[in-house]
Amino acid sequence: MTLQTKTAAELANEVKASIDNRFRETNSRLNEMEQKYARSGPSGDYLAKSWGEQIAESDQVKALSEVKESQPGRVRLEVKDITSAAASGGAFADPMRENTPNLIARRTPRIRDLLTVVNTSNGSVDWVNQTTRTNNAATQAEGALKAESDYAFELLNLPMRTIAHWTKASVQILDDSPQLASVIDNELRFGLALAEDAQLLNGDGVSPNLDGLITNATAYSAEFAPASENMIDKIALAALQVSLADYEPNGVAVHPSDWMRMRLLKDGDGKYILGDPQASVAPNLFGLPVVPTTAISVDKFLVGDFARAATLYDRQAPTVQLSTEDGDNFVRNLVTIRCESRLGIAIRNPTALSFGDFGNVA
Repeated sequence: MTLQTKTAAELANEVKASIDNRFRETNSRLNEMEQKYARSGPSGDYLAKSWGEQIAESDQVKALSEVKESQPGRVRLEVKDITSAAASGGAFADPMRENTPNLIARRTPRIRDLLTVVNTSNGSVDWVNQTTRTNNAATQAEGALKAESDYAFELLNLPMRTIAHWTKASVQILDDSPQLASVIDNELRFGLALAEDAQLLNGDGVSPNLDGLITNATAYSAEFAPASENMIDKIALAALQVSLADYEPNGVAVHPSDWMRMRLLKDGDGKYILGDPQASVAPNLFGLPVVPTTAISVDKFLVGDFARAATLYDRQAPTVQLSTEDGDNFVRNLVTIRCESRLGIAIRNPTALSFGDFGNVA
């Protein structure tokens, strides 16, 4: 048997090939780690892509961009929820940061944060509402006829309502991912939430409007009149009203002007009741989060157990559609971007909400 031995050159080549393979593998892993790090937040958590990024980077939009000059096209996309992390909206590409447009000031809609939210896949929801409770429970004498209580219920149907709006933009926006992300994340999605906020509070229940919280709330009625009553006292008495109805208040909605009026209240020594002006004071009264929102009128307040007062049903998360076929888009080189959602709100316990006005109190 003949033994073959490798030359020094052959051994050197094998060692070099092995080192090259390991280098390429290590370099690939480093690149992957860098990409993950680039999309992580301050705490190191991986950030989900924003709605705009999901749309802009989707295969459908890329395909539409490729054919936009030769034929009309339309795409439909449902965007996934983003996380609640502060930076989860996603950052724009570095070259666009200096060119990001200055957007008009806006408020943050947060009424839904106080409600019980349930997802549904149906166009309407049947729910059971109790209409009568006559409680005759009591101690009973031996052998005596037991007391009878009375309860009555009704079956109600809640249809889902649609909130939607659209805008037009130059078709070249399809080639500009950061700008498209900016339009969707900063305007369309925000506008949808803003309309939802107003409907949740003030909807009159007449189709196609939602049945709002204020529309169904119980009128404010103070249990007693405190000496030198002020605005903060009224919030406390409204919370007491909700508690006496056997509910646990979990939030307050007021106009930003009224929150500032309360924030500026001073004691007899001239000190601010709710904290020093230099301190960062979270909107909170008696342990209840305060939602300053222009969706409620000045001089009005809504205090309640929002979680038990109503249930918000989400039928369709915000959906974005893009089309070059709308109207004369094709000849004008435009694209229509539409955003819509479907939802409904069932008012279950109106006595869990107290709605009133501050009147002439300080």
